[in-house]
Amino acid sequence: MITNPRLNIKQSLLAILLGIWITVSTVITYDQPEPFDHMYSQYENLLRAYVVGTKVNYTSLKYNRTQLDAVVDSFGGISAAEFKDWSTEKQIAYWINAYNVFTLQAIVDNYPIQSSWLNWFKFIPRNSIKQISGVWNELKWLAAGSEITLDEIEHDKLRKIYKEPRIHFAINCASISCPPLNRKPYVAERLNQQLSNAVKLFLASELGLRIEGTRLQVSSIFDWYGEDFIDEYAHLIDLSRSAKERAILGVVAEHGPQKASKLARDRNANVRFLRYNWSLNETEMKP
Repeated sequence: MITNPRLNIKQSLLAILLGIWITVSTVITYDQPEPFDHMYSQYENLLRAYVVGTKVNYTSLKYNRTQLDAVVDSFGGISAAEFKDWSTEKQIAYWINAYNVFTLQAIVDNYPIQSSWLNWFKFIPRNSIKQISGVWNELKWLAAGSEITLDEIEHDKLRKIYKEPRIHFAINCASISCPPLNRKPYVAERLNQQLSNAVKLFLASELGLRIEGTRLQVSSIFDWYGEDFIDEYAHLIDLSRSAKERAILGVVAEHGPQKASKLARDRNANVRFLRYNWSLNETEMKP
């Protein structure tokens, strides 16, 4: 049988080109990063596994921390340019979730928390997040293309850029008196409803709001950040009070339980602040 040399050459060239195409396609496929999961499925699995009621099972989380570290790493895989193209809702949800998962890692990295004798005189609980040196302003994580602290996420991003006061009920400082860590991540599609629900849930608890006669005792969060609520809520109360107090009453009137909501509009209502419990929001469960 006589073979055609030209045909063999063509076949060889086609085989080479096909091989190059397959190789290039494979490289391109592997080089392309996975799109960011704005539903935070991996993070939700972690929350469902280790958040029990209003507390966190840090013992089990530390014992099985690979899942936590993977979630933290996923937040660091976003570039500044990619983040900039997201909607405002996606950006807010990202920062809330990042703050909460970074806080979980900060606790696990230092768990069980060891108290410092220097803090004995400050009346800081022995197992408090406040025992971790620099937890808010020194420890850094990679997020949206740069290294960032928890304070920078809260104050420079969420409060300064987006001016969304309800985030104070969404971010979790790993303390008993803090609004509880939601077992579901915050997502853009449901962000407004999730934030409103977070406020309602907290004000329905004794850690967020108590009534004594005409006195509304509210979380110290309102004392520290009451000014953040002025633009959105002060106009809801037609009383001769400071803007900050009208804002606090406005939040209670809008999101509080029925009895508290009614009292917040009463001219005899007055506001007091509850003592904040900085003890760690840990469970006693074992792995």
